Amino acid sequence: MMKRRTLLTQSATVAAWAAVPLAVSQSALAQGKKNAIVLGMALEPPGLDPTAGAAAAIAEIVQYNVLETLTKINSDGKVTPLLAESWEVSPDLKTYTFKLRKGVKFQNGEPFTAQNVKFSFDRAGGEKSTNKDKRTFANLGVQVIDDYTVVLLNKEIDPDLPFILGQATAVIVDPKSADTNATKPVGTGPYKLESWAKGSSVVLTKWEGFRNPGQAKLNKVTFRFISDPAAQAAALLSGDVDAFPRAATRIVPQFKNNPQFQVILGGSRAKTILAINSKKKPLDDPRVRRAILSAIDRKAVIDGAADGFGTPIGSHYVPGAEGFVDTTGVNPYNVEKAKQLLAEAGVKTPLELTMTLPPPPYSRQGGEVIVSQLAKIGITVKTQNVEWAQWLSNTYGGPNNYDLTIISHVEPFDLGNYAKPGYYWGYQSKAFNDLFDKIKATGNAKDRAKLLGDAQKLLAADAANGFLFQPQFPTIAKKEVKGLWKDMPIFCNDLSLLSWG
Repeated sequence: MMKRRTLLTQSATVAAWAAVPLAVSQSALAQGKKNAIVLGMALEPPGLDPTAGAAAAIAEIVQYNVLETLTKINSDGKVTPLLAESWEVSPDLKTYTFKLRKGVKFQNGEPFTAQNVKFSFDRAGGEKSTNKDKRTFANLGVQVIDDYTVVLLNKEIDPDLPFILGQATAVIVDPKSADTNATKPVGTGPYKLESWAKGSSVVLTKWEGFRNPGQAKLNKVTFRFISDPAAQAAALLSGDVDAFPRAATRIVPQFKNNPQFQVILGGSRAKTILAINSKKKPLDDPRVRRAILSAIDRKAVIDGAADGFGTPIGSHYVPGAEGFVDTTGVNPYNVEKAKQLLAEAGVKTPLELTMTLPPPPYSRQGGEVIVSQLAKIGITVKTQNVEWAQWLSNTYGGPNNYDLTIISHVEPFDLGNYAKPGYYWGYQSKAFNDLFDKIKATGNAKDRAKLLGDAQKLLAADAANGFLFQPQFPTIAKKEVKGLWKDMPIFCNDLSLLSWG
């Protein structure tokens, strides 16, 4: 079995907090408390099919709970079997043979076999696929040996494929329910969808047909969507929410010394960036982008956007990832240098730009700080607050008609997004594309790490985006809640681990 080398972890997702009816008596809430839990989420997903959308909030609800993958990524980043019992890797790192778990059924009664794996991966890499990891699956040839043996033939060398196959984009689905998974997901996991009240909550209930009925300790899990930090704190303090993974950083102090709560601070592989639309003038000029980066004091941004819960980054890569190099010195904070770069690029100030901000506090709060900093070099920025669905359709998708936006990319192994034609930030570089092709063809760990370092340096030199910080996401929960993840190599809530202690 391949052992995953430590690498990256998202994106982002949002929704408005809808007040929850208070007609339920406290005694009713207390009844059956040990069999149920309420989790808070800052962002409501646009759908519940992680193979069809880029929002990380989708996986936070369904991954490992409703929908399962061949492998499983744990809190410590290690990869273990899930729907696959074991796997073998060829010496050239291109052929993977998976032995599948027997006796597994989908929640619609259909059996799980190797044919489901082939259908799922062929669909994910197909022409009509909207899977954000479409490129990965398009490179996989899937051969069914028998009902419980499947062989994956990879066109490229990817030592981390077992990790990738544990991500939400690699969930195994049944052909009969695949087209309706966005609203009625059907999987092989321990929980099934009970209800979805748009703008308010999603309820999952324990599936009695699961292969290991005792694995899930809770009968009911409710996800409640609360984007406003003050409302998050109020919901926790009132008892309306039992645990809030990835809560707003500004509410942490009021819970740190409260004996009724636990505050968990763990590692993150996310990258919070000021995305710059390189397709628009004058942002297509690297000197202008470098000027923007030079005007940004990352420490002040971390303090303002994340209340100090972050580490500065200089490229689309974080400390702890394979081949990481510190590139924060490539475009250091230097206001005079920023003004000089704008002059060299022939930009007359004031330069007017717009900044599109989705709802997460790190974006809205960080936007205020950066607007103030850019004003010092003659860039006047008008902010535009949008809801998450608008950001996904108009900024990330659609015409990409924006200048600047602040977003946290949480997906592991997403350096390759800079080689994607038509990706939302519009960065184009033959040098980077050639370098990334070399990375994908290199199996030697030392050589691969060096090339990854070169890629980081190139993105920093090009100022491909405004690289801000690696965030640290706090989890706030009642003291009795057990099984919460500490570190977050990926964004998910593994409900089978949760219980009341």
